[in-house]
Amino acid sequence: MTSASSAVSGSRFIDHLPRGERLRLLARCECVQLHDAEVLCEAGARIRHAYFPADGFISLITPVPGHQDLEVGMVGDEGVFGAVIGLGVGVSPLRALVQGAGSAWRMTAAALRTELQASRTLHTRLDRYLYLLLSQMSRSAGCTRFHLIDQRLARWLLMTHDRARSPHLHLTHEFLAYMLGVRRAGITQAAVRLQERGLITYRRGELTVLDRPGLEAAACACYRMDRDGLDELYS
Repeated sequence: MTSASSAVSGSRFIDHLPRGERLRLLARCECVQLHDAEVLCEAGARIRHAYFPADGFISLITPVPGHQDLEVGMVGDEGVFGAVIGLGVGVSPLRALVQGAGSAWRMTAAALRTELQASRTLHTRLDRYLYLLLSQMSRSAGCTRFHLIDQRLARWLLMTHDRARSPHLHLTHEFLAYMLGVRRAGITQAAVRLQERGLITYRRGELTVLDRPGLEAAACACYRMDRDGLDELYS
C-alpha cells in the first residue's frame, strides 16, 4: 500500500481515475487495515464510511429471515463498499463482512458525496461499477437456485482466488457453508470431489488452488460472466 500522496493506490477502482481526481480522492481517504471477520456495516445500518479495498476483500451478505444468511457479492480491489451512496442512499441493504484481511482506503460517506458532486468521471465510474455489482448479485441468486454445489464452490473459490492474489486460502467448512448457504456436509462432499479431480487440496481449513484452468472448467458459466464484466469495466 502506498501513501495518499502517491500516484498509485493499489485500488483498481481509484487507479483508473484521471491522476488529478485520483489524488484529490486519496487526499480525503485514510489507509486502514481490514481484519478477518470484521463487520464494516450491518444490513439496515447507516453507511458511515466507504471502503476501497487494495489487497483485502469484503463479502456482501444478505439476511434471510428464518434461514441462514447468504453471500450475494464480493468486493475487492475492483470496487468499493458503499457504492449505493452514489444513488443517494445512506443505509446499507447488506452486511459488509471482511473475508480477506488486508489494506483499504476509507473515506467518510459525506466526503464521497462531495467528491461525486465535483467529479463527473468518478460518478460515471461508480455508476458502471454499481451495474457490475448488481449483475453479480443477480447471477448469484440464479446460481444459488439452479447450479450444483460443485459448480458454485468452484465459482466462489475462483472469485476469492482473484481477490486474494494467492493460491493459498484459509477456509473452514463452516465458513464455506455460510458463504454458499448450504449444509456443512454438502461443502465437505463438494470439496472432496474437487480434490479428487486434482483441482485443489484441502486439509484442516487450509485450501490451495492447484489447477486454475481446471477449476474454471468446473465452475458454472456465472464465473466467466463475472470476469467478462470486470474486463469490460477496466478495459
